[in-house]
Formats: sequence, structure tokens, C-alpha cells
Amino acid sequence: MTALKTLLDLFLKLDEHLHGILESWGPWTYVLLFAIILCETGLVVTPFLPGDSLLFAAGAMAALYPDDLDILLLLGLLSVAAILGDTLNYWIGRWIGPRAFAVDRWFLKHEHLARTQEFYERHGGKTIVLARFVPIVRTFAPFVAGVGRMNYGTFLFYNVVGGIAWVLICTLAGYFFGNIEAVKKNFELVVVGIVLVSVLPLAWEWWAARRRSRQP
Repeated sequence: MTALKTLLDLFLKLDEHLHGILESWGPWTYVLLFAIILCETGLVVTPFLPGDSLLFAAGAMAALYPDDLDILLLLGLLSVAAILGDTLNYWIGRWIGPRAFAVDRWFLKHEHLARTQEFYERHGGKTIVLARFVPIVRTFAPFVAGVGRMNYGTFLFYNVVGGIAWVLICTLAGYFFGNIEAVKKNFELVVVGIVLVSVLPLAWEWWAARRRSRQP
């Protein structure tokens, strides 16, 4: 319960935590942000790490403290982290293969794999781009692509397009809108809103799947 409360506090007050890290870590903040995005996209055991909200908060910090966080450097580093993360996840999935579906553990839930596989079957290679904007699916999509031995050239193309688009959209949204007074005062609500918007595609897929299952 304490761990969940700590995690929620980290998500909802991400701007405050990131500001504190920036003051304490200085340039090493780039390294921390790079590592979080790399792990959130590259390891199926860490889908709980902040993704969209972290990019938004980082963009807001770059606008507020341009001497400490350079927006162009931030965009470049985080895009590389996102692309490398999906690449790592793809090759882990390819190495593990179908054995991934033979176990059901807290870090590799069947429901997450199955949900992502259905998403992947419906949208094909575009899943790698679309999944970037959907929590949980974002972490599992490259893994499932690797398990299914998707052509690596095709995967790499969608990986690069999706990674850059995701980082640019979320980070620049924070950069241009994160320091509006209303947003700063209600940052927790903004984070919740980002999460809700992010899961809308997943909710839509779930609802559509239920409708299809009820049809004769």
C-alpha cells in the first residue's frame, strides 16, 4: 500500500519531483530521464514507469529553466532513448520467442501480452507507432513484435517514426503549455487527463472486442 501511495505521489507531483532532481542533479538529469524512458519502453518488467507524463513534465521544466534543460538536446536524447528502448524490447522478445506465452508471472502477465497481440493483429506494423501513445501496450508492443518475428527492417522504420513522434508531441506539449498558470496550479489533474487520453485507444479496443465476441 505504501509503495502504491509513493508511486501515485511520484506520478501526480511529477513536476515538483523533477524540479527537485534538476536542482540536485544538474546536467545528470539528462541521464536520469534517458534511463527512465529507455527502461519504460525497453523492459516488459517496468511498464509502471512514467512515460507520457514524464515527457510532458520534462518539456515544462525545459521551458521554465532553459539554462538547465536545453529543449533541443532533451528532444534528441529522449528520442534516442525511446528508439533504443523499443529495439531492446524487440530483441528480447525475439530471443525469448513463444516461451513468453508459456508463463504467467506478475512481470509478464498473459492479459497484457494477449491484449497487445490483439492490438497488433488489428493494426499491423502501425501498432509500433500507435502503441507509443498507449500505456502498457507501449511497453509490450515491441516485445510482441519480437516474439512474432516481425521483419526487423519494417519494425525499425515504425520504431523510429513512432519514437520521434511520441517524444516530440508529448515533450513539446509540456514546453508550450506546461507553464500556463492554470496548468501549473492543476498539474495533478493534467497528469490524470494525460493518462485518461492515453488509455482511450485501449478502452476502445476492449469495447470493440467485447462487441465482436457477442456477435454470433
